[in-house]
Amino acid sequence: ELMGKTQTIETIYFGEGKVGSSFLIMGVDPPKLMWSTPLQVTKRAQDYIVKLPGLPAEGSKRLEFFQEYLEDKDEMLARDAYDEFAKSPYAAVKQLKPRMKHDQVIAWIKDVDVPASRRRLYLTMLGVCGTAQDLPLLETMLKSQDRKMKAGLDAMIACYLTLKGESGVTLVEELFLKNKKSEYADTYAAIMALRFHGTEADIVPKKRLLQ
Repeated sequence: ELMGKTQTIETIYFGEGKVGSSFLIMGVDPPKLMWSTPLQVTKRAQDYIVKLPGLPAEGSKRLEFFQEYLEDKDEMLARDAYDEFAKSPYAAVKQLKPRMKHDQVIAWIKDVDVPASRRRLYLTMLGVCGTAQDLPLLETMLKSQDRKMKAGLDAMIACYLTLKGESGVTLVEELFLKNKKSEYADTYAAIMALRFHGTEADIVPKKRLLQ
């Protein structure tokens, strides 16, 4: 309705897309629309975009749809799906638990080529759908000297404490808080994980977190 009878628009395009290709163009700042740089999209991306307006505005049902596109072969969809999870409250992510794909989440966490930001999400999801059987893997990663293995350390520590409970704080202290050789970034990651548990969860008693 903002377009009226307009059938043709002009915008700047930097790329090698050929005539007949499909693009996503955003119109912003109505009523006098400004057009974004066209983004060439695949048929799969077109199908994805068309489905978006029919989704719930928020909640686990919305996340269930985007879960299917995490680490999608189409990088645009993978990033968009991640962004949906990143902006969702932790409570909504927890509601997705019955429909989370545990083994797939583990596979993504083990893949050192997955970007750290997305690995943080998968560690957060593992904290929701994981069990005590996942603790040995997490402990191995926490103790690793490989920076790639420890990517997303704050979320890794938070996940570990979620599954281990109060007794897990001892290992976190030994590795990152009492350890004089711990790198500042690792100590800070531990502090952020404890902050997460102090504000978003009730697994570790506040008294122990403060200690």
